[in-house]
Amino acid sequence: MKKYLLLFIIAIFVMSCSKKVEVKGKITGSSPLERIEFVEASGVGTLPLINIGLDKEGNFSGSFEAPKDGMYVINYANKQNLIYLEGGQKVNISGNAMTFPNEYVITGDAKKNNDFLTASQKFLGEYGNKIDLRQLMAGDESAFVKGMQKVEADINKNVDDLAAKNNPSKALLEWKKNDIKVTVLNLLANYEMSHGAMAGNPSYKPSKALTDYQAKLDNDKEAMVKTIPLYRQYLLVKMTPDFQKYAEANSKNKTGITTSEMFAKYLSTKKDISQTAKDYLLAFVMAQADIHPTTTTANIDKIKKLIDTDIKDATIKNDLLKMQMAITGLKIGEVAPEAALVKQDGKAYKLSENKGKPYMLFFYASWNPYIGEATVPVLKEVVNFYKTKMNFVFVNVDDTKDQFIKTSNSLLKGIQGVNVYGEKGMESDIAKKYGVYGFKLPCFVIVDKDGKIASRSFVNLGEQELVTILDKLTGLSAPKVDPNAQVQPQLQIDPAAQQQANPQPAPTK
Repeated sequence: MKKYLLLFIIAIFVMSCSKKVEVKGKITGSSPLERIEFVEASGVGTLPLINIGLDKEGNFSGSFEAPKDGMYVINYANKQNLIYLEGGQKVNISGNAMTFPNEYVITGDAKKNNDFLTASQKFLGEYGNKIDLRQLMAGDESAFVKGMQKVEADINKNVDDLAAKNNPSKALLEWKKNDIKVTVLNLLANYEMSHGAMAGNPSYKPSKALTDYQAKLDNDKEAMVKTIPLYRQYLLVKMTPDFQKYAEANSKNKTGITTSEMFAKYLSTKKDISQTAKDYLLAFVMAQADIHPTTTTANIDKIKKLIDTDIKDATIKNDLLKMQMAITGLKIGEVAPEAALVKQDGKAYKLSENKGKPYMLFFYASWNPYIGEATVPVLKEVVNFYKTKMNFVFVNVDDTKDQFIKTSNSLLKGIQGVNVYGEKGMESDIAKKYGVYGFKLPCFVIVDKDGKIASRSFVNLGEQELVTILDKLTGLSAPKVDPNAQVQPQLQIDPAAQQQANPQPAPTK
């Protein structure tokens, strides 16, 4: 009996510790071409945790591992909003395509918390319309501080009233209280920087009353830097003048040093900043300044080394490495990873079958209409020019094998190459190994005749760098094209990055 009781307790414990969130719902009037993504809002990376398709009626469902209880960003049709989720929850989300995700209805386990969040955000929107911030900013400092204290008190009272009514989780209520502090802190910092110019007093310096008020609000640094990206931005704004002086004094006779490297050196001199804050701030700077599609190989290696030596938090370190790989691709020179792939007839396919000849991997999906409209015509020309000297592998990441067969037969008909499918689409083995996400489709990777990665990942077939690599590997010489011609859009970092900088969503209902 004791044995079974122990097993029961273990089962309950495992269930209670589950990080999986199950989401389903319906978006009325949606297009099957649209997708829903969830991104952790407080993380240092902005990579989607899941990419979910909708059927023709607008229904969707999926599950993902939530790194932590907290705020998540919903991405849909280039629009974003926040939702509070906890591991182990089953969540139902519904809305209308015209207003989703700015407006949505939550039922299920997450209803209570998100009803509170929705109501508090609605109050903020209405309250903000009643305040003349410009007048406060331009006014006397004493009046400004009193005005900000009243704003803080009014918002906190509303939050307390809503908490009594909706009974949100303790963690969400704490987050909301800190979110209010961060909002006011940013207004105070804005006043410091702009008041002198607005009031015609270039020698203005903040009084003790204002700095004391900042110190009072800034009393939960560790929690705020971990959960609120806008607080990280606040800290960076505050230290910018000091960092600029440091950079000017320490960059003489130095060339090729990245912003991240200089900032890491600067942080090492700041004994009053915790290691946690240093990790988040350096990660923020790396993501914004030095992890992007055109980063040179030398700088990619520099940033990887910096992540390894200066970032101490294991989760932040891992997230940055995943983000760098997703944006810049696998390391050039390493063996191209094998992954589970199948052909239309169901037979397994291995990338190593191409060994002895260079090849191009082309990742695509039917739900990106731009691929059919703009990418495929250029792809045909590329294949026709290089096909005698290299192979082409077209990797479909649609949701089902049936959709793969349908799409490959229509989209790539008549183009020489191997059509293969990654089981589970965006959640497939190959998508994960090659860092393929919805914002990075189409995606092209070149592999040399020895089966080693020969290029960063591209989203634009017209880039001269890609053409140069193809020419080098094949011995051919492609016709010159107008370097200003943009045959495909440049890679855009996931829109959740913008939400990280300003995590206040529009009011929901």
